[in-house]
Amino acid sequence: MIQLGEVFTQTGEALAKAEGQTLARWLVLGTLADGPEPVAEIARRLRLTRQSVQRVADLLEHDGLVAYEDNPRHRRAKLARLTPEGSRVLARIDAAQRVWANRDGAAVGLADAEQAAALLERIRGTLTRPDSHG
Repeated sequence: MIQLGEVFTQTGEALAKAEGQTLARWLVLGTLADGPEPVAEIARRLRLTRQSVQRVADLLEHDGLVAYEDNPRHRRAKLARLTPEGSRVLARIDAAQRVWANRDGAAVGLADAEQAAALLERIRGTLTRPDSHG
């Protein structure tokens, strides 16, 4: 039985692949849409390790989608920022994601989607992390 998280991951990979990217690369690009960030902050926001995000950011830089710049708040931690091409790639992936979400969202219906979202939020709010038990 395929899990819902797997469906979202597979869909994200497919949407990103159409632009020659991966889901991980799309996530990093999407985080930078709000403006330049140090890799450590991107990792924190995505709840990933700094090292894994650094590898992805370096690949994006190599491909000209991200550039590093000096960080006025920290001498050693550079800021990653989208390049114009990175912004274009992100916009195309985001547009494809909107088409997918609107199509599948219409099939589910607004009332059911809102009810499911409320239920999932309630479940998330009641669950504790496994490492927080005693």
